[in-house]
Amino acid sequence: MEAECLSTTMEEGFKGLLRLTGSVKNYDWGRPAKESCVARLYSLNSGVQIDENQPYAEFWMGTHDSGPSYVVEEKGRTDNGYSNGGGIKEKCTLKDWIEKNPSVLGQTVLTKWGTQLPFLFKVLSVEKALSIQAHPDKDLAILLHKEQPLVYKDDNHKPEMALALTEFEALCGFTSLEELKVTVQTVPEIVEVVGNALAKQVLDLNEDDTEEKVKLVLRKLFTEMMSSSKDVITEVLAKLISRLNIKNKARQLTDKEQLVLRLDKQYPADVGVLAAFLFNYVKLKPGEALYLGANEPHAYMYGECIECMATSDNVVRAGLTPKHRDVSTLCSMLTYRQGNPEILHGTTVNPYTVRYLPPFDEFEVDRCILPPHSTVAFPSAPGSSMFVVMGGEGTMTTSAEEIVAEGDVLFAPANTNITIATSSGLHLYRAGVNSRFFEE
Repeated sequence: MEAECLSTTMEEGFKGLLRLTGSVKNYDWGRPAKESCVARLYSLNSGVQIDENQPYAEFWMGTHDSGPSYVVEEKGRTDNGYSNGGGIKEKCTLKDWIEKNPSVLGQTVLTKWGTQLPFLFKVLSVEKALSIQAHPDKDLAILLHKEQPLVYKDDNHKPEMALALTEFEALCGFTSLEELKVTVQTVPEIVEVVGNALAKQVLDLNEDDTEEKVKLVLRKLFTEMMSSSKDVITEVLAKLISRLNIKNKARQLTDKEQLVLRLDKQYPADVGVLAAFLFNYVKLKPGEALYLGANEPHAYMYGECIECMATSDNVVRAGLTPKHRDVSTLCSMLTYRQGNPEILHGTTVNPYTVRYLPPFDEFEVDRCILPPHSTVAFPSAPGSSMFVVMGGEGTMTTSAEEIVAEGDVLFAPANTNITIATSSGLHLYRAGVNSRFFEE
């Protein structure tokens, strides 16, 4: 039975830092334990020994029921507002603690989102491709949750941002019209699946056509492809892979062609392998970020990243996955917007910190890399923040000083000034409500 989640005495307000343990996900696409940043962080954060036979995919920090964070109550501590107890307790979820101490979110956040922490913070270690997917907008999320609550567990939208820790590869959004026409001309297997008439409609499009006309043709093409029978896709992919392997002996394959060969090894005879030709293939360098709005198709391919999103776990999948697929919903919900996605490089807020501001109210992310013998201030913000230490060690000071090191996760209430210092070097990330939200 879970221990009672004791509330802080809020007359004076809680101004300290709350230590948390996060949750881990061992999805099949995760990296092997020994190579996974997620495995290392989770082990350091929780004290749990990693299982070297398991892949480690995601480390969750937040209030979502599918991967809750827990408040750590340490023996002998009183500054966190809990009564002294024996040993370390980890039975109080951050969600329960916030519900008992709602003012830690800040009044503006409470008015907008209630006692729900509006963002979910993650670290991802990707070894093989995630599913071709999209996240529903708010209205569709409410509908899907009502109709299929066991599949779509949230009635909230899920805009998200991935910030590369290593070189990071993703498929994101549909290619430009020009590139789409080249693809139809040079990948005969696509024509075999969708038919000559539909392929001709694509090739007949031009820049003078209305955006709606182009989107309609693209939607027909994508829906026809994704709805094809397993037998047709199996046969066509066999031809495609054979053709690419022969071409590989005569010339250097394009990046997209090499990716398709890789995807076929990971997900043989999967329609997502063919669909990859229709999407932008993006390669982020460490420190670059990619944001994804509602109803935009994407799939992470490889690498490690910090991820932040609105608090939701709704995913509509249609390829590159053994999980539940909802092809008709995915094909009907997409925006069919074309062109390269915007890459965020962040804005410098001080010599050591870069801030990434996506066009979503729920979150922003700061990347802070402190060299040895340096100090940085995080001024108080009207909303709460979450910190994860990725490397090194140092101190975080509010009303008291906390020693922090790799694997530590800390929650900072709204209106808390924080000073961070290190003698050896420190690398950390902060998630918080988007500062532009408070300027509106």
